[in-house]
Amino acid sequence: MSQDTHTTLYVKDLFGEYMPADAQVIIAEAKRRMTAKLKRGSPLTSPGAAREAIRFKLADYEYEVFACLFLDNQHRIIRFTELFRGTIDGASVYPREVVKATLACNAAAVIFCHNHPSGLAEPSEADRVITQRLKQALGLLDIRVLDHFVIGAETVYSFAEHGIL
Repeated sequence: MSQDTHTTLYVKDLFGEYMPADAQVIIAEAKRRMTAKLKRGSPLTSPGAAREAIRFKLADYEYEVFACLFLDNQHRIIRFTELFRGTIDGASVYPREVVKATLACNAAAVIFCHNHPSGLAEPSEADRVITQRLKQALGLLDIRVLDHFVIGAETVYSFAEHGIL
């Protein structure tokens, strides 16, 4: 007789009774816990931690979303903000609005991120161009751009890890 290695997770229902959790509940809770890492004051301990938290935040959208993770000078999170929403294949990003949002929360550094609903994490030429424009605009104000993540279905592309920033 073999040992059963399957573990059943339980959740409380509206009446306080415990019942087995289905897959959707487990996935939703995992996403909630991952995105909870994006709360104010949380230090970013590694690029991998930032990548995974952001991935869970943006991966499921059926349209493109451009967001910023605003950080203080110790790389602690000030705020995560979805700034622009687009269509299935693009979103317009306005440097003026990014600069305004960055200054409004007094950020010393930012991490950009956006999803590709197509599932491919490879950045487009437009992604590369807007990243450089944003980096130049924020650089004039001594605000560091630490990374730009492109979230695909299975992978996350990091501009910093690929030497683009």
